[in-house]
Amino acid sequence: MTTAQTPIGSPFNAASTVDDVMQGVDLTGRVAVVTGGYSGIGLVTAKTLAAAGARVIVPARDQERAQAALASVAGVEVDTMDLSEPASIAAFAARMGERTSSLSTLINSAGVMASALFRDADGHEGQFATNHLGHYRLTCALWPLLKADGARVVSVSSRGHQIAGIDFDDIDFRRRPYDKWVAYGQSKTANALFAVALDARGAADGVRAFSVHPGQILTPLARHLSAEEVAGFDAQDAEGRPIIDPSRGLKTVDQGAATSLWCATSAALEGRGGVYCEDCDIAPINTGEQSRKGVAAWACDPALSERLWTLSEDLTKLGL
Repeated sequence: MTTAQTPIGSPFNAASTVDDVMQGVDLTGRVAVVTGGYSGIGLVTAKTLAAAGARVIVPARDQERAQAALASVAGVEVDTMDLSEPASIAAFAARMGERTSSLSTLINSAGVMASALFRDADGHEGQFATNHLGHYRLTCALWPLLKADGARVVSVSSRGHQIAGIDFDDIDFRRRPYDKWVAYGQSKTANALFAVALDARGAADGVRAFSVHPGQILTPLARHLSAEEVAGFDAQDAEGRPIIDPSRGLKTVDQGAATSLWCATSAALEGRGGVYCEDCDIAPINTGEQSRKGVAAWACDPALSERLWTLSEDLTKLGL
């Protein structure tokens, strides 16, 4: 059986940086939105897009922190948005419509990982609500702008999607005990399936969607983890310094942001979409036989992506 999840022989690899993948890329006149663009991988992503000539808008819940991180970066503007609040997302999208008539890039990089149980205003489990439903709402709200420019939409998933698929019978952990890692895995699977379903709807208008695993990088995303949990990842040396070993997925932030930027800009992906990428290439399907590289079958299944899309429409009352 053929699958879109087949590497294309990219000239880049796990050690490639943002400078490598963006060499020669000119984004003058383009407009990009990067959620989470004031911290970690998102910050590097926003800065790199701006350095290539794009006008970059970073919506942020923490305005003080975002302004401090981006104040000296030419070409980047900070706006207000809270991914957990539908009204905030709609208001941001309305302001975007006043700023520009089209949007060439949307990178959904914001997220929460392995937090204690919390719920949004509608009662949905917080990691799923933030990581998936918030970005689903944002993409739908920005759809006219994305469609106008045949944009690329990149959602930052994680190898953590392999922890769990989506429990459609109990997404919100009403009947099963809450497990912060299972909840995280479910939300990251949702990010990957969202790209499959969005691409199926957008391809005819030139809008292509991708999901990515950036690598294992200690960023503020790990703020909910204990010191013991961080140590369990074997990502720091005896002095507490990050271990950099791209062959094991342990990357710098410049290496971690490279795959998102490759998906957003690479000419090699023209005519492609709806795929999960890692190490600056399309990832193969993981069989579970040799390593954790690749995408789980449940995270690239078109039928499951359609089921998630239908559920998302129902939960948000939004669609394209």
